Amino acid sequence: MDRRRFLQGATIASGMALTAQGIGRGAAPVATASGGMLPRVCSTWDFGVAANQAAWKVLSTGGRSLDAVEQGVRVPEADLRNHSVGKGGYPDRDGKVTLDASIMDEHGNCGAVAAMEHIAHPISVARRVMERTPHVLLAGDGALQFALEQGFPREELLTPDSEKAWHEWLKTAKYKPVANSEVKTYNAGPGGTPGDASNHDTIGMIAIDAKGNLSGACTTSGMAWKLHGRVGDSPIIGAGLYVDNEVGGATSTGVGEEVIRNVGSFLVVELMRQGRSPEDACREAVERILRRKPEAKDLQVGFLAMDKKGNVGAWAIQKGFSYAVCDSTRQDTLIPGKSTY
Repeated sequence: MDRRRFLQGATIASGMALTAQGIGRGAAPVATASGGMLPRVCSTWDFGVAANQAAWKVLSTGGRSLDAVEQGVRVPEADLRNHSVGKGGYPDRDGKVTLDASIMDEHGNCGAVAAMEHIAHPISVARRVMERTPHVLLAGDGALQFALEQGFPREELLTPDSEKAWHEWLKTAKYKPVANSEVKTYNAGPGGTPGDASNHDTIGMIAIDAKGNLSGACTTSGMAWKLHGRVGDSPIIGAGLYVDNEVGGATSTGVGEEVIRNVGSFLVVELMRQGRSPEDACREAVERILRRKPEAKDLQVGFLAMDKKGNVGAWAIQKGFSYAVCDSTRQDTLIPGKSTY
């Protein structure tokens, strides 16, 4: 899929209808005074369009936002053409596909898995962690053991396409042995910029349902050719995802290390609490990364946020980031994200 072909002329629908065809029981849309709309869902990147549409099937019939975000992000998790999410993801430098995911509901409950192998839908395992354990995060072999005990099927996640790409990368890979202390740079992956659309397309999703309750989900296979055991921001509550039902929710994409260092999604939500719009909050979070580490301008990090009224905004370090929005007015909107560079 050409992620950039959607960007030409893509704009968000400005009309906010009070009724729409296909809206089921309990989910009649409500236009807010500031232009937001309930219910509504937004997600990162162009494959967020299909993910949003799956989430909309839940939201448009009065369903809970938590169910919507889980069902939504399962779509890219199952898409073998998507090489940065789920079972189609590129492996680490050892040829192992490891997945990370987190989920958070309107009550502040959350669950996550990190560096988990052999399970195609980490977001659903993350939800089980949230609902069936006293913990927030399970990792590695422990996460796999829990998933298998919960009845999730064990699968080989390294697809022929991903394995071929890995072998091609190995031919020209320029990295030192793990034991060498000089290993300090990110892998750019198949693209030229670490964290950009060609090599690291984490999907993060925020939804608000007809009752005005927010939930979020974030899932990824992580950076292509990462060190085995590397975990990015996606399963870290407050970094890759954060939801506060009084304020709003935020998620991130790109180079997770920079998001973790700034607790990015939590920062975005707290800025919205102080009165910032979703876009302004995302911009400030990006600018804080750049102030603290100016060399991050050569990376890609993007934030996406939704406030309690359903208003959506985003910002990224570099051009190329896009996000999808779905509500009763339109279910296939894709918006080019604003950026600092």
